[in-house]
Formats: sequence, structure tokens, C-alpha cells
Amino acid sequence: MAERKREMKVTAQEMADAKLPLHARDYCAHLLIPLMKCRKDTYYVPWKCHHEKHAWDKCEYDDFMYRVREKERRKLQEKGHI
Repeated sequence: MAERKREMKVTAQEMADAKLPLHARDYCAHLLIPLMKCRKDTYYVPWKCHHEKHAWDKCEYDDFMYRVREKERRKLQEKGHI
């Protein structure tokens, strides 16, 4: 089974320019940058930026599930089931 190659959609320089915290510089950073900009532009009003927040949350969830599946796949490979 071929591993799916995942590539970052933003560069380290773009993340630095957007002042993303180090813990947030993950696979979903390309969605966090517009969310942070929207929040800043709307003074963190809670009912704004729903679309950006939902897109980022979904990406984070999908990334987590991807990592869980990869861990399970590696476990099975070690046991010789795959």
C-alpha cells in the first residue's frame, strides 16, 4: 500500500509573517491564517468568522483521524498483518 504524501500548503516564512504560534504550525496552518486575520479584523467578535472557524476545525479533526489511522496501520504492519 502506497503512503499518501501530505505537503504543507503554506511555507515556514508565510507562517512566520502571519505570526502563527509554534504549536499551531501544523498541516492546517493554511486555514488558521485567514481565521486569525478575520478575528483580528472583527475584534474577536464571537459570532463572526464562522466559515473560517468551521473549515479549520474540520481540517484539525481530519488531520487527527489521519494520524490515528496511520498509527493503526503501522501497528498492523509491525505485527505482520499487512
